[in-house]
Amino acid sequence: MPRLCKPAMSAPEHVITLEETLEFAEEAHAGKPQLPLALRLIRNTGVKKRHIVQPIEKTLHHPGFEERNRIYELESKKRCPEVIERALANAELTARDIDAIIYVSCTGFLMPSLTAWLINKMGLRSDTRQIPISQLGCAAGGAAINRAHDFCLAHPGSNVLIVSCELCSLCYQPTADDIGSLLSDGLFGDAVAAAVVRGLGGTGIELERNASYLIPNTEDWISYAVRDTGFHFQLDRRVPGTMEPLAPVLRELAKDHSWEAGSLDFYIVHAGGPRILDDLAKFLEVDRKVFRHSWATLTEYGNIASAVVLDAARRLFEEDAPLPGATGLIAGFGPGITAEMALGTWADDSPPSAG
Repeated sequence: MPRLCKPAMSAPEHVITLEETLEFAEEAHAGKPQLPLALRLIRNTGVKKRHIVQPIEKTLHHPGFEERNRIYELESKKRCPEVIERALANAELTARDIDAIIYVSCTGFLMPSLTAWLINKMGLRSDTRQIPISQLGCAAGGAAINRAHDFCLAHPGSNVLIVSCELCSLCYQPTADDIGSLLSDGLFGDAVAAAVVRGLGGTGIELERNASYLIPNTEDWISYAVRDTGFHFQLDRRVPGTMEPLAPVLRELAKDHSWEAGSLDFYIVHAGGPRILDDLAKFLEVDRKVFRHSWATLTEYGNIASAVVLDAARRLFEEDAPLPGATGLIAGFGPGITAEMALGTWADDSPPSAG
């Protein structure tokens, strides 16, 4: 069965702390009636710091959509190759072994997709399939894993490279002062992550089942308004409550696989915010500590959109490895409202150590 190998992740060098975020918000939006509520919500995110591709002074200045997108292209090409090299090494493969590349990002737009540039730059074969995903937002990390799983099932023995490049700071809108915008200004961070799903062999999460689910009539709860100044993030106040209808979906997926969703060995879940993780723990009837990898990503990097599930998975690999056969859940949530879910078991083909 296809296996998700250890992801690689990189965060930009520029850092903004929670304290700095609050100071900038108070200065930029002084006197706005919604500011006190926004500051309280930002403090409650649990995000201690975030990483951004430009110094904060440049981030706070809006040079126009054209220049923002030019920076997106420059920074994505600068940062993706090194992360991809590490992901390939983690999977014990070379670029020539890759049969398809899935590139996910909701923070910039290129045509052709960055997949074409990466095939040429990284030395992938010219017949590598290109699967860019740009409009699933934070759910795209889970979707990429699922589409890689599907591809490997349809083409046995294939290997799929997943690349997530989320430069959320390039979507900052200085004049937007609604609660959703102010909250997102203190929640989202930048990151690049990559991973390989191997069709055969390797060490990692053996993908056994995947599913998608759309909560009916919620397509305007998370969205972009595309204007002259670029992408304006719009967030409905009902979004944090979406775990209540989604938890039964996760339960049903596990039940159909003869598993119990509340009794698994590991959980890799998108960290959209603290309410998401706390509610999911409540409705799945698990200790919130089972989401420790997601909590750690949220605390150290903020919500890094589609890269969250890959970074949370990386953390699973870096702690004491689960026992072979350990069961787990991967879930990403995003616009739609969409859930992308997968079930898998830990598998290790490495030979036992001497002695």
